[in-house]
Amino acid sequence: MEDVIEQLRELNEPVPVPLELPDEDLLVEIEEQLLINLPFELREFLLKVSDVIYGSLEPVTVSDPQSHTYLPEVAAVAWDQGMPRDLVPLCQVGDDYYAVDIEGQVLLWSSDSGELSDESWDSVWHWAKDVWLAS
Repeated sequence: MEDVIEQLRELNEPVPVPLELPDEDLLVEIEEQLLINLPFELREFLLKVSDVIYGSLEPVTVSDPQSHTYLPEVAAVAWDQGMPRDLVPLCQVGDDYYAVDIEGQVLLWSSDSGELSDESWDSVWHWAKDVWLAS
């Protein structure tokens, strides 16, 4: 995990208005909005690297309600499209969503088929290394 965080920090692209990292209180507010507990590793991801801008993928964020990556908005759309309610979106790619289950495993859900693909990653950090950093 630490090596992935370090790599993301090194590759973070400068932007005119950088995002802020959330604190625990903000994550509690987000959980109340979603009516679901965030998986532990997703919480860690949001607390440590949700301000990173890198590559073509844009993982969810929680600090700016106006952002197109704002987790409550992304989740509302994904769940409305049929993604199982026990999954929390991590990143939208076209019509598909990388999502985290309660155990912290990352799965790929397709809104076209309404199905989970066979692709999965053991954790948010494995996904970040294998997918986000490779984008």
